[in-house]
Amino acid sequence: MPTRKRNDADNGGGRKADALIARMKKARGYIYPEWEFAARQDPEFVETYNRIYELGLGEGKHVSAKVREFVAIALLAFRGAEKGGLIAHMERAIRFGATREELFEVLETCLIPGGAPTFHRGLSALLEVTGGRGK
Repeated sequence: MPTRKRNDADNGGGRKADALIARMKKARGYIYPEWEFAARQDPEFVETYNRIYELGLGEGKHVSAKVREFVAIALLAFRGAEKGGLIAHMERAIRFGATREELFEVLETCLIPGGAPTFHRGLSALLEVTGGRGK
């Protein structure tokens, strides 16, 4: 069975990893330390993951990247994601033009199918993103 050679700094993998990490940070506005570590361990693998990420959360043919972020936020809140992940996706949605009011409505939509804990998790992240500001 063929195996992929893991890249490292000695064979150019370090430069490839650096470029990949920079691209991911620019596109997302952030990169989790775990993904940076993974990119340094196996840039080819993370490059493949990143392509799927871009296809799933980038501009679609029929659905905007902003709306795709709304879906991601709802799912992350429902799944009990860490606040940092919710914040990162809310900030990305804002970069795509989302307003505080839109993000709040996304969370309102989560209440019935996802329950109060989902709504609360989302609100906690939204408060941090907006600095606790109300209207």
